[in-house]
Amino acid sequence: MGNKVVNCRTDRSGYVDVVVEKHGLKPGWHEATIRSDDSDAATAPVLIIGPETRYGIISDLDDTCISTMLPRMMIAAWNTLVVHSQARTAVPGMAPFYRELRQMYDDAPVIYLSTGAWNTADTLEDFLQRAGFPKGPMLLTDWGPTNTGWFRSGQEHKRATLRRLWREFPHVHWMLIGDDGQHDPKIYGDFAEDHPDVVEFIALRELTPAEQVLSHGLPVRNEDLLPSESINATTPVYRAPDGYSLAARIKAKHEAEQDREARRPSLRRIAAHNTRRRRR
Repeated sequence: MGNKVVNCRTDRSGYVDVVVEKHGLKPGWHEATIRSDDSDAATAPVLIIGPETRYGIISDLDDTCISTMLPRMMIAAWNTLVVHSQARTAVPGMAPFYRELRQMYDDAPVIYLSTGAWNTADTLEDFLQRAGFPKGPMLLTDWGPTNTGWFRSGQEHKRATLRRLWREFPHVHWMLIGDDGQHDPKIYGDFAEDHPDVVEFIALRELTPAEQVLSHGLPVRNEDLLPSESINATTPVYRAPDGYSLAARIKAKHEAEQDREARRPSLRRIAAHNTRRRRR
């Protein structure tokens, strides 16, 4: 990237995860060239988030952006074996919702955080582009056994990634977007409770009863089965069945906040005037 050269090793699956310091690149999209002794060079898109970035969007993929109407246990196999992006369906209104959020919040970068496997990245990128979603890095995981079990923990992948983003970008206020079918409300709520100063809001797409059954076997969301204290109450939480409704609710809040900010100078002038009158 630029003139910076970094030597590193892949993990056992062949993936590269390396921190490059003092790269000298400006905020925005760039390309990194990756080479090894026994293969051709490859390029990878890299997004640089600058210190002036105030807001960012973190989004789930399955049931948030992509509707598959499959049992949750089969989604990993579906994403791996069904290679055509045309076989997927976009959740109504989510793509324009994200585009509108970026307009409202200073062209906020979008990061897609999912338990999907890395080898589906190209297919997922193709789907997101076709469906009109903003371009953004995808933070996926490996599919298969680990040193501690046969299956990887999707929850831990999301929790660990949220903590890493908080450490690496402490100046960014995050908008956390997911669905209410599995663990997003609890994961996002816990993160917001631990770091309330960096979570702008949580937006949850409400699954239909049929989607809830496919997601976890019951026609109600998981939160309805948990005690109320498990739900975070310090961060704004918006719920709606599609992106159009979420956009309308968040836009109304955003416009109300802007109106209050615009009125504050007038209120301060009135307060100062009243203070001077009292002194006389």
